[in-house]
Amino acid sequence: MATVSLRLITQTNFNECISLKVADNQKKFVATNVQSLAAAFVNPTYHPFGIYDSEAHYQANPSMIGFTMYELIDAVGFILRLMIDEKFQRKGYGRAAMIEVIRRLKLHPEVEQIATSHVRENEAAARLYESLGFVDWEHELRGDEYSGERYLILQKKRT
Repeated sequence: MATVSLRLITQTNFNECISLKVADNQKKFVATNVQSLAAAFVNPTYHPFGIYDSEAHYQANPSMIGFTMYELIDAVGFILRLMIDEKFQRKGYGRAAMIEVIRRLKLHPEVEQIATSHVRENEAAARLYESLGFVDWEHELRGDEYSGERYLILQKKRT
């Protein structure tokens, strides 16, 4: 099973982050990393991270395998972005990254709910998120640009 670590995007790893690419048939589903980092630059509630294979953690200069970004706002940890470079897809890194982001969000005492969204046609994202316990969330849309989005919330486990 793949495991990952997250590292904040900084000046040191910025160029590597923007060089990551998804497969051509996935480009319609995700914003580019440049767009995401530009949004993070102007929005202090956004937190961008590079995704690394945990096994490579001890290497002097490990390769970034993906990118994720979440927002902390109004007691919600909202996972805005998740992308794995096309060279590293289908190896379990997407699932591992989501598990790590969820774990980190649960460490924030102000986070009461964890949510995400995806383009409705992105069936791979739907399967992944549903397998992790996300369910449809009746969410007030943020405007026309989000009308093609499906919003999901992490279902709390019953105790």
